[in-house]
Amino acid sequence: MNKIDLSRLDLNLLVLFETVFETGHVGRAAERLHLTPSAVSHGLGRLRQLLNDPLFLKTPRGMVATARANELAPPIADVLARARRVIASAEPFEMATSSRRFTIGAPDGVSAVFLHPLLAALQAQAPGVDVGIRQLLPAQGETSIERAWRSTFAELEARAIDVAVVPTDAIPPRFHSRLLYEEEFVVAVRTGHPYAKSPTLERYCAARHLVVSMGGDPHGFVDELLARQGASRRVALTVPNFMFAMAVVATSDLLAALPRRLVQMHGERFGVAAVKAPLPLGRFQLHAVAPQAALHDDGVAWILDRLEVALQPEPARRSGKRGKRTA
Repeated sequence: MNKIDLSRLDLNLLVLFETVFETGHVGRAAERLHLTPSAVSHGLGRLRQLLNDPLFLKTPRGMVATARANELAPPIADVLARARRVIASAEPFEMATSSRRFTIGAPDGVSAVFLHPLLAALQAQAPGVDVGIRQLLPAQGETSIERAWRSTFAELEARAIDVAVVPTDAIPPRFHSRLLYEEEFVVAVRTGHPYAKSPTLERYCAARHLVVSMGGDPHGFVDELLARQGASRRVALTVPNFMFAMAVVATSDLLAALPRRLVQMHGERFGVAAVKAPLPLGRFQLHAVAPQAALHDDGVAWILDRLEVALQPEPARRSGKRGKRTA
């Protein structure tokens, strides 16, 4: 494959593409970019030659993107977002005046726990900082915990996300990690469910269950634990995430194994209660992870600190106390 000569590409041309795509008009794109309409038209001509496509067609309603332009828009937006993040990371980070955006990846049952205290901290300390949450999921059918999250580690190294919060301590040494908190699963039921009065193993197995599974596989870790005791259950429904599970449990007689902190934080407004499981469901650790090299970016180090403090008990958050750091 022939290598493309990147020296022919002016990054400003991609910015021009993005602006025309968003505005659909040469004049408005020129105003936003502080250029003349002729300069925008000239830039579009260079892009058309470079990408071998008309890209935008002039119509009475403005500039309409071609199929090729629609295809190119997402990857160009991604290239520009990464370039902007690189430039922003090179600038001194001042939380009170920064307008950076950080992307945090986590399973939804985890982000629903840390998001409220994190947003409160940002509002108080860094009102210009924005956050994007990306839902992380383990690889389907993967038995190795480290391999189950390998796509997350790849996204971190590609700087597609700044920080990941993952339920594993199998962190490759090229990453920095911090233990945020320990979690365990409880049985979530609607408020007033008769099971809560007598949560025995026999009644648990006789009930209908909901399992959180992105791929729709009804066989979960609870089934493995039950099988060791010669027991089984009926999985009547699978849903793709924990918050969806909470909403369904609230309006049905289904039982679901959900993270304790998630139910404690959001259960009351859903009308969902936590009941101790009739068999040990195990505990697991949540770690915030970032590439070791990324810690040279004061902004990434700062958002890691904010996550750590946000997940401390309320008195510790008020005093600014931080938990133990691991690497």
